[in-house]
Order: sequence, then C-alpha cells, then structure tokens
Amino acid sequence: MRIELATAPGDPARPNEDWAATVLPAAGRGGVLVVLDGVTPPPGNGDCVHDVPWFTARLGGALTELSGSRRDIPLTGILAESIRRTADAHRDTCDLSHPRTPQATVVVARWDEEVVEHLVLSDSVLLLSSPDGVVRAVLDDRLDRVPRSALVSDSVADAVARNREGGFFTAAADPSVAELAVTGRTPVRDVRALAALSDGASRWVETFREGDWGGCLALLRKAGPQGLIDRVRELERGDVDRTYLRGSKTHDDATAVYVEL
Repeated sequence: MRIELATAPGDPARPNEDWAATVLPAAGRGGVLVVLDGVTPPPGNGDCVHDVPWFTARLGGALTELSGSRRDIPLTGILAESIRRTADAHRDTCDLSHPRTPQATVVVARWDEEVVEHLVLSDSVLLLSSPDGVVRAVLDDRLDRVPRSALVSDSVADAVARNREGGFFTAAADPSVAELAVTGRTPVRDVRALAALSDGASRWVETFREGDWGGCLALLRKAGPQGLIDRVRELERGDVDRTYLRGSKTHDDATAVYVEL
C-alpha cells in the first residue's frame, strides 16, 4: 500500500486551516483518510473564542479516531458524533448558533477487505480510480448551484447561503448535517487508488483547467501530493492578469492525500 500526504498554507504568515490524517489498522487490511478544509471567517466576527485550526483539529481528530475504532457505525454517524463532540468542547464559551461559527468541508474514506466507504460534505473532492483506470470524482456540488447573487465573491459564500435550505452545507455545530453528505460504498476490488483534495489543491482541475480528474490522479501517482500542490502554486503565480483566479484569493490552503490499495 502506498499513502502520501502533503499540505501547504495559502499564506505562510497565517495558520493552515486545512487538516488531514490517515490511519492504518494494527492488523489486517484497511485504513482511513480524512481531509478537512476550514472555512475562513471574516475578520472580527467575534462569535467564537476559538480559531478555525482549533476547530479542524478537534473535528479531524474525532473523525479519525471514530472512523478507525468504530467500524460498526456508518460514516454519517461518525460525522454526526464528531460534530457533537467538537460542539460540546466549546458550547459553554461560544455562540454556536452564529452563522460564522467555525466550520469545515469534509472528506472521509474508509476501507477494509471488502468495501471502500466514502463521505463528502461541501466542496472538497474525493477521487476513486478503478483497476482499469477509470476515475470517478465524488462531489457535493451544492455550492456550485447557489446563485451568484447569494455569494460575496467567487470564493467566499455569504451567511445567507451557508447551512440553509437551498444553499450548501458544512460541518459546523449541528450533527444533523451529516445526513446531507454525499455518501457511498464501492467494492474494494473495484478501487485501485483514491485521493482526497481540499479546494486549494483541486484548483488544478476546477480553476486552471490543466486537465480532468483522471489527469489529476495521474499527476498524483507520478509526482505525489506535493507535486500537485507545487504545480498549483506555479499556476497561481503565473495568473498575473487573474484570467482564472478572478476575485478569488491568489493562494489558498491546499491539501492532497493519495492512496494506492
């Protein structure tokens, strides 16, 4: 089995709000990958005394532990319990009902000798490659379907669209959001490799159009996650007239995990 992970902050002067982990069992075949992309709040929102990296570390730690130790619980249940645990850790000090309470996108994949389970919430991406090379992208495209009038910019969603019916959903403080995630199960014999990308890394496909998802997985296989992130940074620096980036931030936190089974 091959597992590689890389992450890079969008701005070295700011904490990386992405979070990633992989887990392998002590015995037997199987594993877990988790990728979170923290949602950057506007400055001075004041709804929570904790920052986004605190939140993603708490949520990611709970997701990783429970996904590995409680294989009897489906991933929606794992996410719901992880959100509940994280909320309990700061509900006495923070207003968790505030629309800008810390939150994150979520990708979780878990595999054993028989099946690969997956869960995707919001705009991070999971790629599944079959033994014959066909690559399937698992996407939660609700953000893409939000009217532009409900967004502050191309990359920052307004509170009127986030975690509301008709908008899109992230993992924040409400465990019930887990039931809205995109989930599925694939026989392990049908999966050769898988990868998870935060939207800072998926820019290679979604922003710069360097290739399709199959090409993205091929780059991961050849150059590894760091190679993908390095190429995205080159493309960002080269887009001086903002043909592709438009109103988005020049560099975003970028995370990629690649697994060959």
